[in-house]
Amino acid sequence: MSNVHCDTRDAPAPLRAVQDWRFEACGDSCVVVVFATVFSSAANHRAVTLSAALHDLLVRGLLDGVTDIVPAMVSVGIHYCPYVFATLHPETLPYDAVIERLENALARVQNIAQAVPKRLEIPVCYEGDCAPDLPDIATACGMTPSEVIAAHSASWIDVLMVGFAPGHPYIGMHAPSLNLGRRAVPRTRVVQGSVGLANCQSVIYPSDLPGGWNIVGRTPLNLFSPANTPPCLLTGGDQVRFVPITAHEFEQLAGAQR
Repeated sequence: MSNVHCDTRDAPAPLRAVQDWRFEACGDSCVVVVFATVFSSAANHRAVTLSAALHDLLVRGLLDGVTDIVPAMVSVGIHYCPYVFATLHPETLPYDAVIERLENALARVQNIAQAVPKRLEIPVCYEGDCAPDLPDIATACGMTPSEVIAAHSASWIDVLMVGFAPGHPYIGMHAPSLNLGRRAVPRTRVVQGSVGLANCQSVIYPSDLPGGWNIVGRTPLNLFSPANTPPCLLTGGDQVRFVPITAHEFEQLAGAQR
């Protein structure tokens, strides 16, 4: 996400703070509610809040015809079944019926402030093979490896969204001192649990995947398992804090995960 800047000034805000969302059609069975065109913490919190509220309505059976709610950084995708909406509202085009339903939902939730986030400590080994790019990260940031680790694990930080792959979280924003681009040459395989750093954000690879982020460490935790409920360890709106561990502690925790 090369166009993302390290704006940490925005505070969480209820949806009532902004009324200028817009709707965008995405094919014939999805509508996207867009809160901003570039990243900001405030827009991200609004997307998280709306997604949670819509999901609650969906679970309670109050969004007939809606099949899925998909939050992104500053927007929320609402997937729907056109046939159901055409049946329920024969006098209206399915898209227009969905928009009306969403406007009503936004009116209900615009005074809802974001809930207290779920917090989870993420153990990370910043040693040896777990952190192959740490020296290069330190050089790029004008810091020592120890200073990079201290900055990366300094505080609680938001989970902005989960995407790209099942259970793959985008986490940010870090301090501006950790602002660096992605690797010039992506890896064809990044091992499961690797913690990537770029553009003041971190990601955690939930499985072996290709990727171009700078690998600063590795966690032994499983980020995704279809057998778990929910299958993803993290979701947008959560907060995490990276906790440094030794290579020996990594092996112990990894063994306990198996």
